[in-house]
Amino acid sequence: MTTFVLIPGAGGASSWYWHRVVPLLERAGHQAVAVDLPAEDQRAGLPEYARLVEDVIARQGAGNGVVLAAQSLGGFTAAMVASHVPLQAVVLVNAMIPVPGETAGEWWEHTGAVQARTAAAEGGDYGTDFDEAVYFLHDLPPEVVASGAEHRHNEADAVFESPCDFGAWPAVPIRVVAGAGDRFFPAGSQQLVAASRLGIEADLLPGGHLIALSQPGPLAGYLLGVSAAAR
Repeated sequence: MTTFVLIPGAGGASSWYWHRVVPLLERAGHQAVAVDLPAEDQRAGLPEYARLVEDVIARQGAGNGVVLAAQSLGGFTAAMVASHVPLQAVVLVNAMIPVPGETAGEWWEHTGAVQARTAAAEGGDYGTDFDEAVYFLHDLPPEVVASGAEHRHNEADAVFESPCDFGAWPAVPIRVVAGAGDRFFPAGSQQLVAASRLGIEADLLPGGHLIALSQPGPLAGYLLGVSAAAR
């Protein structure tokens, strides 16, 4: 049995973001814990986020092996956690992939993320100005969108200003998932970042930026496959 520890992106609402994936992992005989983070707390930066996740892992125990999965901004927290605790594998889902010492605020310019997003919009059928419905919610079922209204929060500046304090990614299997329909971090851009920063090829799955909500089945299947391969 594997313990999947799941980190959210900006907004911190892990229990909502991962709520369609957790039961699929549990149904397959594993544990799954979605870690909510204090997104609106200006006193909480990456060190506080990492400690919260590490505490959850410690309470679960390491006997089963832990697969750490992180979405979007959660990639920064995952890098710090992975440098402190033993893991079976790391899965980065439409994630910001940091290099040591980088802040999430710097990441956008360093990776050309905004330019990639604008170029994709200009070549598509949607606007370049950011709109949550256009960039995050466009492929979610209406009932899922409605269920998340009270869970979507703004992210405090503290996290974007915190240096990602880790020496290197650990020598464990690391996989990158890119949503083929992601408008916020276009798949081509994610593949380039994964190749340049981790030396690996990102795997494409159907879905947009919030892939765990739009395509929970394929994502859960992917996570189970990573766990099986890492045992």
